[in-house]
Amino acid sequence: MFSRQDLGRKNTPNTTDDYLTKEILVFPFLKLSPTEINPDFLRLTANHNAFLMKNIWLSIPANFYFFLLLNSFLIFCYGCHLDDKIKTAAEPEAQVAISKTSSPLPADAATILARPEVPILCYHQLRDFRASDSKTARDYIVPVANFQEQIKLLADSGYHTVLPGELYDWLAYGKPLPLKPIMISFDDTHLDQYNIALPELNKYGFKGVFFIMTVSLGRPGYMSREQVKQLADEGHVIGSHTWDHKNVKIYTEEDWPIQFEKPVKQLEAITGKPVHYFAYPFGLWSKDAIAKIKQYGFKAAFQLSAQRDENDPLFTIRRIIVPGEWSAATMLKYIKHSFK
Repeated sequence: MFSRQDLGRKNTPNTTDDYLTKEILVFPFLKLSPTEINPDFLRLTANHNAFLMKNIWLSIPANFYFFLLLNSFLIFCYGCHLDDKIKTAAEPEAQVAISKTSSPLPADAATILARPEVPILCYHQLRDFRASDSKTARDYIVPVANFQEQIKLLADSGYHTVLPGELYDWLAYGKPLPLKPIMISFDDTHLDQYNIALPELNKYGFKGVFFIMTVSLGRPGYMSREQVKQLADEGHVIGSHTWDHKNVKIYTEEDWPIQFEKPVKQLEAITGKPVHYFAYPFGLWSKDAIAKIKQYGFKAAFQLSAQRDENDPLFTIRRIIVPGEWSAATMLKYIKHSFK
């Protein structure tokens, strides 16, 4: 290894060392503003310093270490800048990907109508027949044993209950449903829906949707507010069935707040959950009613077995009433043939 004497150097810095230190390597860097220290400057300066250290032997060891540290710092800064540049370039693509998946648009009416329908059953009263029950009344009354057999057959046949939110996601967005989906709905707030239906649903792990007529809450033969809250707390869905079951086709402007706004606020106060779904009294609907329902923020509405509206299928979703005379086997047959 050569000594300083061999190289003809003195032990003190000479003018060449000062020039290299001040004019070529250090001062140009220190004089720059932050905005002028761009990637090209960092890269060129780092390369330049490396060249100088390779070809020039400085007289004072401290200078060598200073240049070494400075060069390392410049290379580090250049690397950081590249990393930030890569991240910045990737951010717009990530934002585009998020925007494409976070807010999908619901399907149009034709697409919704083309999707396979989900069978939906509609129950009212669950009790044994009385001698005074008319034939028409028996269409809305299902004996307890019949109901128990029907629910058991659904479970034994491999059906899985779905709730309105899942049905909405299937119809509007095509989100998959379980195999053999079915919805079980109950209208009018009857107490036997709590006393009879709830234990049977629980037995098979089923969930249902209960469309509540709020005028009846707490009255004899009808569910209480506490029972409705329990249903919601246990994972069943609470929907609106108006205040007093008035036919929507004959509403005046004064009826809408009473029949729609008031019941929704009441049910949301009881359950602590939003009410997004509505069932038409008597299953009857009109285009004017659909427009109003949308204004009140409902996501979907359920009729009975009439044809769906070609423009608003989400607000005319079909259900079938289960008459009291049907056996479990008859019910299953209608499920398979009533929904396309």
